[in-house]
Amino acid sequence: MEKLAELDKELFLFLNNLGSEKWDWLWIAISDKWMAIPLYAILLFLVFKNFGWKSTLLVMVVVSLLITATDQLANVFKHYFERPRPCRQEGVMEFARYVAERCGRFGYFSAHAANSTGVAVFLSLLLKPVYKKLWIFLMIWALVVSYSRIYLGVHYPGDVLTGILIGAIFGSLFYMLAQWLLKMFKLQH
Repeated sequence: MEKLAELDKELFLFLNNLGSEKWDWLWIAISDKWMAIPLYAILLFLVFKNFGWKSTLLVMVVVSLLITATDQLANVFKHYFERPRPCRQEGVMEFARYVAERCGRFGYFSAHAANSTGVAVFLSLLLKPVYKKLWIFLMIWALVVSYSRIYLGVHYPGDVLTGILIGAIFGSLFYMLAQWLLKMFKLQH
């Protein structure tokens, strides 16, 4: 486990130090949850356009539950494992580029990675019958948001990969829940 943690630190420092002050503003914006609102608005419109308002309301509730679940599970993990973020860990923070506006105490696992991947997987599965290639864009978006956490200096690659994995699992599970609810309430899908 120590060897794995050491590899994680080395990979973090390599990836984090690839950054440039010239691009810091962009990665801060990518990581800002409010910057995704236009994307979410477009996706909400696509859901509404294809499934109607009742199904859209149900999808919005399920996505809210999905984000809440991944976010709260990340908090449970962070407080259980108490793994310091790279921006707080001696022997790492002195060599890293810390770009984020703030740095929480613990980092395992990345809620940003879990949330963005969960939503991307959920909406990819939901909209796949209508928009066959939308999943490619959504997965790239989720990966870019996830990588931004390393760039900004607040998560190790292992934190991000775990978040991506948990987000993918939760996105799939909540998609199945949405399918069941849509059938149960006899809503269009």
